[in-house]
Parts: sequence; structure tokens; C-alpha cells
Amino acid sequence: MTPEEQERIRACSQEIAEILYRNSDKASLNTLEGIEQTVRQQMLDHVSPEVAPFFVNGAVRPGKGRTRKLRSLVGQLRLQKHQAERLGVKPRSRMSGGLEKACLRLSANESFQAAAADIAALTGIAVGHSTQQRLVGRQAWELPDAKQGVSEISVDGGKVRLRDLKDSDSPWRDYKAVRLCGTYYAGFYQDNESLVDYLNAQRLLKPVVCLGDGHDGVWNLFSAVACPDERREILDWYHLKENLYKVGGSFKRLKKAESLLWQGQVEQAKVLFSDCQRKQARNFEAYLDKHRPRIVNYADTQAQQLCSIGSGAVESAVKQIGRRLQISGARWNTASVNPMLNLRCAYLNGLLAIA
Repeated sequence: MTPEEQERIRACSQEIAEILYRNSDKASLNTLEGIEQTVRQQMLDHVSPEVAPFFVNGAVRPGKGRTRKLRSLVGQLRLQKHQAERLGVKPRSRMSGGLEKACLRLSANESFQAAAADIAALTGIAVGHSTQQRLVGRQAWELPDAKQGVSEISVDGGKVRLRDLKDSDSPWRDYKAVRLCGTYYAGFYQDNESLVDYLNAQRLLKPVVCLGDGHDGVWNLFSAVACPDERREILDWYHLKENLYKVGGSFKRLKKAESLLWQGQVEQAKVLFSDCQRKQARNFEAYLDKHRPRIVNYADTQAQQLCSIGSGAVESAVKQIGRRLQISGARWNTASVNPMLNLRCAYLNGLLAIA
């Protein structure tokens, strides 16, 4: 931009500011916050709708045809049909892509009521809570496909509370979250078959590492992924350690057992509890026997950076999903669970980032 152009902008802006000031409610200008809100609203109502079409027409030449109104981050716009198509506006949408993405980001993190209030506070654009909810329901998120061979899979489960089942007091139902290659997240509500099909449709490396906690539901899913000789199952180290310390008793013995298990020496660790009379010790021995093939030399695996030894990332994803699905008082229709689950995973995958 040349100095002359900058000077012209300053002169025009000064004239615009004087006009807007004369037509503002002076009572709203007593605080800086009031001035900020007034200026923003005046710009959205009067300035941006005049400036933005110039950019639109510069990108796509106007022609003949019907126009439609759009709410956008720069105020209300009018676009012709061919302009909307060229600029990537969704058919029949009354919202611009930027405003829609902003609404989805807020809806992914808080209630629809709070999202409506926050979008108005942050952008000055009013989008009601019912519109926010319908917007989420209209999304058709595709499951993320790994762009490279999948070497590692981790799965964990969470719960969501329903409100539309008869003869039941808001039952809790399970969903599963999966993490591929430490990058991609996907969610499945009451649909383990689709989860398995999704995993098997990926380009799985051999062997593919299947990482999970001690829950039977996780390992039952992994049993249907790839062939047994193409799959390497690893028990989450931190879950193993958590169960070890549930035994209680001598702290010295627990630390020694931890050191042995860290090296993958299961039988030597079991010997340490052979004379322990606690019921927790017997439970832990049964736990070790059950998961013996999944307990590896964690020290060597970590040192060589062969793969992860903990499924904390997918567990964190489940907690983040839960913070949205389990907000205070939340009860969901069955039909609403998958859209919100997919929206939350899209947020975790970075698909709602605003340029």
C-alpha cells in the first residue's frame, strides 16, 4: 500500500467515524466497553456490508440471477447464486463458512445455550441456540483416513446419558473413541462393528500395535482387527502400574514388583506376592495371568521408541468428549449423540480451526 493510499484511507475513515458517531447512542459511550460494542455494531451494520461485497465482486464477477442473504462475520451479505457456489458457500445455507465454523467450535465445547450467548458476545452476530443445535445436526463429518500406514491404534470407552428411553431413568450408554498413529480421532456410539470395519479399512502396517487398558471390551474389539500374527497387543503400562499399587502392603515390595514389570518379568513379579495373604494380591495375580501376552519389556520399548506404552492420549480424548457430553444436566436423544460425538472428534482433529 502506497503512502498516498494510506492517507486516503485515514481521511475516509475519519469521515466515516464522524457519521457513525453522530448516529450513535451517546449513553452507550460512557465506558470503553460500551464504545467497543458500539463501534463493532456500527461497523457490522453499515461499513462491512459495503466493503465486503467489493471483495466478493473482485473474486467472482457479479452477473444476473437470484441473490440470497447470508449472516457472516462481517455482517449481512448478499451473494448471487453463482458467487456463492464459487466461494464455497453451502447450498441453502444462511450462514457464511467462517460464522458457521465459529458456531461449531463453540458448540463443540459448551452447551448450545452458552454457545449462542458467546457467539453474540464475541462476534456481535446473533445465532440462536436452536440454530446452533440444527447446525450441528446438519453436519456430515467423514471419518478421518490416515494418510500414512497405521502403525499404532489405541481405543478407550466413555459413557453418555440418554433421556428418550421409556421405562428407564436416564440410562448411561457406551461409546468408543479410537486414536490412529497419534494423530486422528474417531468416535462410535453403540456401533462396535463399524469401528472394526473402519480400522480394518485403514492401511495397517505389520505388525500393528494395539494399545489399551485392561477392559475386556477394548480387547474384544482388537481381536477383530487384522490377523493375530499381524497384531501386537500391548497393555497400557500406567494401567498395569495402577493395578499393582491397588495390592497395597509393603511399599518396598511394590517398588520391586514395579521394576520387574517394567522389564516385562511377569513371573518374577508374581513370586513377590506368593506369600501375601491379601485378596488384592490374588486379584492382581489373576490380572497378570489374563494379560500376560500383552505385558512387554516396557523399558526396552520406550528406549528404542518402538511405540507408545500408554493409552493416555485416547483416554484424554474420551475425557474431553465427556466434558461436552456430560455437562451439568445434559441428557441426550439417541439421534443427537452421534452428531455431537462426531463434532467433538472433528474439533480434536483440528477440522474446526478458523483461518
